[in-house]
Amino acid sequence: MSRRTLAGGLAIAATLTVITTLPASAGQLAVKFPSANFPLGAQPAATKTLTAVTQGIDLYDVKAGSSTDGYTVTVLMPSGRDYGALETAQAKVAEVEAAGEAPSLQKVIRPSVADAPSQTVYMVRVGLWSFKDKAKADETAKTLKDAGLKVKVDYLGDDGLKTTGPWDAKVVMIDAGTFRGSYAASLGTSVAKRETVSSMAKARNAVVGVNGGFFNIHTAKNLRGEPVGASVVAGRLLSEAVPGRSAVVLQGRTARITELKTDVTAISQDGDKLVLNGVNRAAATDEAVLYTEEYGAKTPTGGTDIVLDANGKAVAVRTSGAAIAKGTRVLHGQGTSAEWLDEHAWEGWTVKIDTKVTDLRTRKALKLTPDLNVIAGGVGLVRNGRVKITAKRDGHDSVNMILRRHPRTLLGVTRNGSLILATIDGRQPGVTIGANFHEAAQFMRWLGAVQAINLDGGGSSAMVVSNKLVNRPSDGVERGVGDALLVLPQ
Repeated sequence: MSRRTLAGGLAIAATLTVITTLPASAGQLAVKFPSANFPLGAQPAATKTLTAVTQGIDLYDVKAGSSTDGYTVTVLMPSGRDYGALETAQAKVAEVEAAGEAPSLQKVIRPSVADAPSQTVYMVRVGLWSFKDKAKADETAKTLKDAGLKVKVDYLGDDGLKTTGPWDAKVVMIDAGTFRGSYAASLGTSVAKRETVSSMAKARNAVVGVNGGFFNIHTAKNLRGEPVGASVVAGRLLSEAVPGRSAVVLQGRTARITELKTDVTAISQDGDKLVLNGVNRAAATDEAVLYTEEYGAKTPTGGTDIVLDANGKAVAVRTSGAAIAKGTRVLHGQGTSAEWLDEHAWEGWTVKIDTKVTDLRTRKALKLTPDLNVIAGGVGLVRNGRVKITAKRDGHDSVNMILRRHPRTLLGVTRNGSLILATIDGRQPGVTIGANFHEAAQFMRWLGAVQAINLDGGGSSAMVVSNKLVNRPSDGVERGVGDALLVLPQ
């Protein structure tokens, strides 16, 4: 089936509404909203409403495009995906024909990114209906399901191919020259627990908050607040890096994007060393993991725990599966790592924990000072002013992540060091469609970012300004997330 829109696009006339909460001079920022047309779709002019939040911080409500996409029915492949190889798709075409419907075989090219070539896949689809005729798509889907096929109704605006929109974005611009606050990371009350951005922002009296990086949905339910990648809060490493993946380094009122690796080593007073596998996460066979008081859950069962006081003295050797007391850390070992603890971490001995966080762009270690915070990103989008999407390195090189549109939370840094935070809402047919990686990169370059990164998105995308949720999360309500980036008033 050839991809097409169902009606012509409609350009939107530009308007600007200013809601002033400060003297006019406070809104004179060096980082400015672009005057060029919106960069996505047919590149229409956008409506934008400006709110001056506080000194150096402006919020823009941006809307562009119009709804012309409709619905189709997509046949799922044996893998459960909505695409597959040509031979697999052709077999599904035959099944649909046997069910008495007329399928179309659609060739889809997932575009290349900086670290992965393009990919050609095939989809099998049935029918094409206008936006108002979704009920007809639902009827066809039921017929196919009754015939034994697995199908879903797809809104074509989600595909990632040609569209007219619409888009609904919120953009916070923080001017490096006039902003007098600072940036911080928050994991909420604990590493293990998920919390809303609103809750974390309120607890720190933050002016602005956005959701941070991805969190681990593949671990035990009570541990799913754990960030996937590096997390440093006030100079304390609370989650290890996925080596080489993108991250945001925050220090004072500066923010920069880089790639990190972390090294954590236990050094016994007898000189023997054990490289630790992780920080504040579930331990696998033979792994050694460090747990801090911020973990907020019990250590795993089935191993050995060494309780360390603030000076690194082993104050207790215990059976694992207990909480971490305030002012302590726990070295936990499974299998061969537990054997090392039995031999080199006796009660009363000192075990030093050597922690190193290395910036892979500068090859220098970060100083773990109280003003240092790190948030793990999702995917690098822009580097040195050019689109550079590192989807494979950052673990998201699928058709679903690269090509299809989703809600996005984005972070960018301008040439003069100003910070741009943005959400593009999505998964709301007829209202806002989100963006794919290439569109997200174009959007951030349009806003003036010379470095940009994709944070967690989907139902996690949330922006809070002055204790108010300003975007519309696709779940309908704000989701609990692993961590947040906060803009503090001082």
